[in-house]
Amino acid sequence: MTSERAAERSRFRSSRFKYVVDADDVRPRRRREEVYIDLIKRRPTRVLPQSVLQGLGSDDTALQLEAMREVKTVLSVAEQEVPSIKKVVRSGVVPFIVQLLDRESCPQLQFEAAWALSKIISSGTSDNADMVVDLGAVPILVKLLSSPTTEDVREQAVQGLGSMALKSAACRDKVLEHGAVAPLLQLLNANPRLTAEGHKQLMPWQPGAQLWVKPTIPVLRQLIYSQDVEIISEASWALSYLSDCTDDKITPVIIDNESFPRLTEFLNKYHSPSLLIPVLRVIGNIAASSSVQTQAVIDGNMIGPMVRLMQTSSFNVRKEAVQAISKVTSSGTHDQIKYLVSEGCIKAFCDLLGYTDFSSILMLCLEGLGNILKAGVAEKSSEACTDNMYALMIEDADLQKIEDLQDHGDFSVYEMAINLIESYFEVEEIYEDVTSKEDAPQTPL
Repeated sequence: MTSERAAERSRFRSSRFKYVVDADDVRPRRRREEVYIDLIKRRPTRVLPQSVLQGLGSDDTALQLEAMREVKTVLSVAEQEVPSIKKVVRSGVVPFIVQLLDRESCPQLQFEAAWALSKIISSGTSDNADMVVDLGAVPILVKLLSSPTTEDVREQAVQGLGSMALKSAACRDKVLEHGAVAPLLQLLNANPRLTAEGHKQLMPWQPGAQLWVKPTIPVLRQLIYSQDVEIISEASWALSYLSDCTDDKITPVIIDNESFPRLTEFLNKYHSPSLLIPVLRVIGNIAASSSVQTQAVIDGNMIGPMVRLMQTSSFNVRKEAVQAISKVTSSGTHDQIKYLVSEGCIKAFCDLLGYTDFSSILMLCLEGLGNILKAGVAEKSSEACTDNMYALMIEDADLQKIEDLQDHGDFSVYEMAINLIESYFEVEEIYEDVTSKEDAPQTPL
């Protein structure tokens, strides 16, 4: 009896675990499921119910908060989906949200409204941002920077203005025109990290007038003397945007505000790419401005550390260091280039030519070497030398790497390598000799 029961249980387990599903049975069910899912996708849905609009438009604070929470939920889900953001905007909630920004009697509503607008601006289109600007949100957000309400509200106001400034140059100018810089400066002592982020977001475009920008530079200088690496990084990014400005009056202000000694310290002390990359970008932008600015970089003792970073740091940091040194070679005088060579940049450039899979680095190195070789020609003429001393140094460093790049798959790299070889190095004319031997009449045996 026991054996029969055991056999029955065994058959039962086998039927449970070894059941094979017939594919013909599955296909109709799968097809029905696909049709059902497709119907769900096509079914028109309201992103926000009418009750949300009614709640936002009411005078009842509790209803308004409830409605704002529902808006927040939808925006959180739709954060990375521009079409969903568009549907939220088209539902008509944005004018109500802008009005709630000014509700001083309820800081929680102000916070929720600022959060929602930040999401709509950052995740939506430029038209969405323009709509928020046209509805008058900018002056209210600027006012919230100085509001006696909670720190959360002020922080969200910074985020909202920062998102707006990042959306377009026109939006950024609106933020600046409504006086956002002054209250941001006032927030410095209370929350340095917050203002560093805010300044970073205001600077990505070249400002229309230095009037708005110059007051921020002393503040950014103060921020880069912080002991918080995150604050330093944000402030350095802001400085990099400023240093990329076409206004030639901005760069001297950066130099004159005692920022350079601190930047040199970063190059020598820190290893984090999040900090070194913006610092190297600041230095490269300044060095590219003119030979006067290049001299400021040299006087700041930055060349040696940058050459070291070209040789020993992570790939992304090396790339930024190469770009900065290459900019110095393009704007530097012959004496300045001679100084670069004395700091070891030729060997550093040649060593990086081994990164054959990265055309951008190869181009920067070849451009830098080309500028150095050009200066060598001038030195050769002025000193009545028979040889280009920089060409000799490249031969000693590793000319073979440049020769190997004549077979590179990237046409720009290949072309530049050939130009350098043909312009500055002796090329053995072996092809004519071979041709002449092949074409010569053969003496009959």
